[in-house]
Amino acid sequence: MLQSSGSQRLNEKLVLEGFLQGRVAMAGFLLITLLFYLNCGSFVVVISRPADGTTSRRATVALNTALTSTESLFSAGKPNTTEVPTTGFTTRYRKSISKPTTAPESLSEAAGKKTEREEEEGPPELECPPLGLESLKVKDTQLRASSYKRRGLGPHRGRLNIQSGTVDGDIYDGAWCAQYRDKKQWLEVDARRLTRFTGVILQGRNSIWSWDIVHTYKVQFSNDTLVWKPCMNGTEEAIFEGNQDAETPVLALFDTSTVARYIRINPQTWYQNGTKGDICLRAEVLGCALPDPNSIYPWQTEPTESKDKLDFRHHNYKEMRKLMKSVQDECPDITRIYSIGKSYTGLKLYVMEISDNPGKHELGEPEFRYVAGMHGNEVLGRELLLNLMQYICQEYKRGDQRIVHLVKETRIHLLPSMNPDGYEMAFKKGSELAGWSLGRYSYEGIDMNHNFADLNSVMWTAIELETDQSKLINHYFPIPEQYTTEEAFVASETRAVISWMQNIPFVLGANLHGGELVVTYPYDMTRDWAPREHTPTADESFFRWLAVVYASTNQVMSNHDRRPCHNKDFLRYNNIINGADWHNVPGSMNDFSYLHTNCFEVTVELSCDKFPHASELPIEWENNRESLLTYMEQVHRGIKGVVRDKDTGAGIADAVIKVDDIDHHIRSVADGDYWRLLNPGEYRVTATTDGYFPSSRTCQVMYDHYPTICDFRLTKMPKERLKELLMKGGKLPKDLQLRLRQLRMRKLRVTTKAINRRRAAAAKRAKRV
Repeated sequence: MLQSSGSQRLNEKLVLEGFLQGRVAMAGFLLITLLFYLNCGSFVVVISRPADGTTSRRATVALNTALTSTESLFSAGKPNTTEVPTTGFTTRYRKSISKPTTAPESLSEAAGKKTEREEEEGPPELECPPLGLESLKVKDTQLRASSYKRRGLGPHRGRLNIQSGTVDGDIYDGAWCAQYRDKKQWLEVDARRLTRFTGVILQGRNSIWSWDIVHTYKVQFSNDTLVWKPCMNGTEEAIFEGNQDAETPVLALFDTSTVARYIRINPQTWYQNGTKGDICLRAEVLGCALPDPNSIYPWQTEPTESKDKLDFRHHNYKEMRKLMKSVQDECPDITRIYSIGKSYTGLKLYVMEISDNPGKHELGEPEFRYVAGMHGNEVLGRELLLNLMQYICQEYKRGDQRIVHLVKETRIHLLPSMNPDGYEMAFKKGSELAGWSLGRYSYEGIDMNHNFADLNSVMWTAIELETDQSKLINHYFPIPEQYTTEEAFVASETRAVISWMQNIPFVLGANLHGGELVVTYPYDMTRDWAPREHTPTADESFFRWLAVVYASTNQVMSNHDRRPCHNKDFLRYNNIINGADWHNVPGSMNDFSYLHTNCFEVTVELSCDKFPHASELPIEWENNRESLLTYMEQVHRGIKGVVRDKDTGAGIADAVIKVDDIDHHIRSVADGDYWRLLNPGEYRVTATTDGYFPSSRTCQVMYDHYPTICDFRLTKMPKERLKELLMKGGKLPKDLQLRLRQLRMRKLRVTTKAINRRRAAAAKRAKRV
């Protein structure tokens, strides 16, 4: 990498002159900045060839280089006026940007070699992370604009990927829109500290009614909002290319980074649409915060790291598999990796099992699952589950009693990527350029959150048609035959998860999504197909408890000062909501799980940003770590027990467990054990199964973090016992012989009475005749 030593010496001289001229107030900053710039200066130009065959120049300012090409509004003692010569640059980036690699010792060593990034195209390598317009790290008060049409189109809405409401004109519109249509309009971001700005990402307005995009724009910088310096392209003011559609994010990297506190985006041309075209945009700004000499106390800055030593980065399929293997190697006694099937393109759906006896269901030990990545571009859940398996392994080895107890008393299953095909599509674009929907669907274009069998309609139709309520079932609804055919439009990933649900007796689970901050619980589908309507299950109170457990322990959800993510204020609902009361979702995994298996499941929307930048992952782990652990512990709330044969002591499978006043039953599994999730209270519980007399008992659920034991011993009906003995050719025991004799005598007496009544009736008729 070439460095301009003359230019470097000139800049150093200017900085020192400014310092010696008496700018005492800035002395500390200049010294720190000088040291910083000695390591953060020149840029590297990487030539890449796009898919259309043309060659474009792509510039990125590299860290650990020299001062030569970094502009500062504070250099030479002349704030806001000093300019440094720049080179030409490209403003539109839709393909990934290659990261320079270290050259081999000789060309012969490089021949025939391919780096991992060349073999598999990865996301753009951005030198500086986003400031946080999309993730809401940038507060509303940090955004200003020259004008805006109305409150719902104010500067606080000019955030990348922000989603509008369904009605234009409300307070939740999908962009910042200027009141006037001229080139004097701007959107301003206050970084609140000196920042080295390196680029801007732009998007159009999100609306189902309007089409508003900015085609070109300029950028200016300032330290005081009074004097503004334009971003230059050589001797001319740079004009950046914006959007051609409303949703595709377009990245522009500055040829030369600039140090300032404020940045403005100044639209130049936009989609006119006759006389109705408005200046509207959503944006993200890329920048590296400089050390603040005035902040001498570390607790004055926001935390950006986690105390846990985990692998905080985005993992593609190969890296995910490698990480899971490393966890298994580190904790072989409590972990097991298995696959439940394959995606459409053949990527395996890997699950990490964590238990003190991996690979085996233990009597009385509940099964728990977390599923992430159903929507491939909602990636935070994937990374949190990878972090969680690392964390449990580390803490178990360290002897953390909470983790040790959880591992020994629970069989945990973590599926980090249900839709690996969709994730790979989003990953190749990167966290800021994937947009709102790229990678959401399976490779076949299926939304898996609507792809499970609609058992709600089956249940409600049966209720409407059946007059005898006692004949209605309320659990274990069979899957409709048309859904199981090969011609059915069901994703291979969905089929794999359904088979997984049927093979393992899960008790509790959650599926992790992104794009909002809320926990939703069943039902997700409205009964009359309304767009939204509160539709509770028979276990409404316990589902609300589960949702509250996660939301109240999540550091962001529990923050009452946070702003809404997009177009709904879930703070009004304490960050939990009935799924159908938010929006109608037929065929959801939550509803299917509740109606077809014993498992209770909720959906957790983890963040406003579906694809957070890697720099956000440590703090996101801190936000969710306690929630993930506490929610898992709820699998031990309620009652559990074993249903056995009174005579043989053998476990009875498929025994139905009924709780009075809750119209939803569950069933015992292969060994006769069962788990019934319940809130604290006193319950009358009955166990029934074919061929046995029912058994009932009262069970008291306490507030403790362990379940109440409620075992049942069922007595087999004589007829069933007789069948078994006769089939085995055995001798009848005395109690059964006595029971059979009593039944014969009772039957004989009944028969005799009937015969006598018929004889008496016949005699009366004969006498009358």
